[in-house]
Amino acid sequence: MTTVPFRVSKQSKQVMEALMRAPREWHYGYPLAEQTGLKSGTLYPILRRMQEHGWLETKWEESEEEGRPRRHMYRLTGVGLRGVREVLGEARLKKLEAAWGTRLAAGAGWAL
Repeated sequence: MTTVPFRVSKQSKQVMEALMRAPREWHYGYPLAEQTGLKSGTLYPILRRMQEHGWLETKWEESEEEGRPRRHMYRLTGVGLRGVREVLGEARLKKLEAAWGTRLAAGAGWAL
């Protein structure tokens, strides 16, 4: 069992649910904000906290369009996936699967 190393708020759970829609994919902040309805002043501290505790890996993506800033991207790590599963619980994940019409792989590519 993973010990959750930070305070988990209702908003943190919203971010975790959004990340679980595609746990192996890279996510940008703006679509996460749209999915969760969170403002940047709430969203980015949550993402930073998750990254500081090893739950997210991050990288910068350079823009192909001149004059556009690079974008920060986020993806769950194996530790993060286990932590999210612990925080949300299997019952909540099954409800999300039903709502999304998809199946979340048990390990989503990582050993649990």
